[in-house]
Amino acid sequence: MRVGEAELEVFSRGAGEGMVFLHDLDYLNGVEYPFVEALANSRRVLAPSHPGFGGSSLPETADSVEDLAFIYLDWLQTLGSVHVVGAGFGGWIAAEVAVRCTHSIKSLTLVDALGIKVSDRTTADIQDMFVLSPTELIEACWHDPALGHQLMPLPTASNGIARDEDTLTRLLTNRRTAALVGWNPFMHNPKLRARLRRIDVPTLVVWGASDRLLAPRYGQAYAEAIPQARFETVADAGHYPYLEKPTDFVNVLEAFLAQ
Repeated sequence: MRVGEAELEVFSRGAGEGMVFLHDLDYLNGVEYPFVEALANSRRVLAPSHPGFGGSSLPETADSVEDLAFIYLDWLQTLGSVHVVGAGFGGWIAAEVAVRCTHSIKSLTLVDALGIKVSDRTTADIQDMFVLSPTELIEACWHDPALGHQLMPLPTASNGIARDEDTLTRLLTNRRTAALVGWNPFMHNPKLRARLRRIDVPTLVVWGASDRLLAPRYGQAYAEAIPQARFETVADAGHYPYLEKPTDFVNVLEAFLAQ
């Protein structure tokens, strides 16, 4: 789909009411996941690859997460009113979209989202995923590291899974773009937390209770900054509750949407 200067790769599954899923950084975008299949039973799930990720192009002038948010703002206007779910890096983008305009957003769900500063300037809220070893990253992101070694699509064969060239290229492209737009300051916008008060749609902030990349207290701070936002945790799940505990994650999300 063409959006201004960007060409978005968009995966789709199901039919009916629209839901947009904005993916995380170390994630192979698509709709062949159990949580997407469950959500698509009663709605149309659209999963775009962020500009500069996967098969989506990055405009030459885009060099910040705010630039990606404006591309999505233009795209959402073409969809009508949809539910927006953003995970990790995609949660940061979703929050940047929502503080600017919610006219096309029925509800907002942020899942272990990056993007804000919680502690003082000398305390790191977010572990640097680019310098952690594959083992350290999986232990930080998964409640069950053994499952993480099986499922986490890292751009390395250290977890015993050899990646084909296309998959490896996508994973490395994702990391390169994330570093370009989110490196300085690292994976957050210092102004975003104060702007979250502008979000005026029903909002769920859901967190893996065992997330050690972004601790649940970070998620609680996110929720407290958004008017009337609900904060929920998924037990026995880390940074990717939708992958580690898909049924529990979908149950939490569906209960929110039902209200």
